[in-house]
Amino acid sequence: MSNTEAAGRRLLPAKQVTARYGIVGRTLDRWLDDAELGFPKPTVINKRRYFSETELETWERSRIAGQAHAA
Repeated sequence: MSNTEAAGRRLLPAKQVTARYGIVGRTLDRWLDDAELGFPKPTVINKRRYFSETELETWERSRIAGQAHAA
């Protein structure tokens, strides 16, 4: 098991998360501070933030579902 896999889940470093969404680090910080947005919280390993790919995918689906209900 690699350092970025824990209990069967793949963890993405913050840099990959910002690239995934086309944002900068400060925007990621804002998303994490916005409780209403519900962005997944990171796991901190050696002072670095890692995000569960499964949780990110679940969050993405919830955002899509929310947009479909709003339309």
